[in-house]
Amino acid sequence: MKVVGFCGSPRVKGNTEFLIETALNQLEKQGFETELVRLGDKKIEQCSGCYSCVEKKACSIEDDFSQLFQKMLEADGIILGSPVYHSSITPKLKALLDRAGFIGRWVVNEMKSADSTYQWKGTAFSGKVVAPITVARRAGQNFAFAQLLLWATVIDTIVVGSNYWNVGVAGKGGVVDADQDTEGIGIVTHMADNMGFVLKQLKK
Repeated sequence: MKVVGFCGSPRVKGNTEFLIETALNQLEKQGFETELVRLGDKKIEQCSGCYSCVEKKACSIEDDFSQLFQKMLEADGIILGSPVYHSSITPKLKALLDRAGFIGRWVVNEMKSADSTYQWKGTAFSGKVVAPITVARRAGQNFAFAQLLLWATVIDTIVVGSNYWNVGVAGKGGVVDADQDTEGIGIVTHMADNMGFVLKQLKK
């Protein structure tokens, strides 16, 4: 089984990446294959709302999204990590999730007329296990964390939590110091243990 961590931070080896890697390292100890994917150097345009994916079952925008979407499809578990920018996740992570969520619904469903009622067949992400991580110096965590939770819960995934919200407190003055947030490290480590447990139960 494989868990992929998507890091929405533009910074390499920053605080968000540190906490995602903390979780991935814990999962490796449990025997999972893991991969860290940095979005900072990827080209991910925002969803254009063209609806071509309803018919084509693929995104019409030519950038790095298709490769990233494939990684999401192949993963059993997905960790979504973002620093908090003005109480929100980063634009590249938002663009990835918007497009993945939209196309992920239409690859297994058909568009109906306005006077019809949907009985969804699930999504391309149905049954996958997802966990969010956000990192902020002080405020803004709740809304950004909720953005990730709302995405995960609308596309039929299984969300795992921890003994507190998976948030890190780091980055005063731009410093990389998440390794000093011992409480955050403990929370994320426990989240990884929970994710590993759930994944193993699902595969029995």
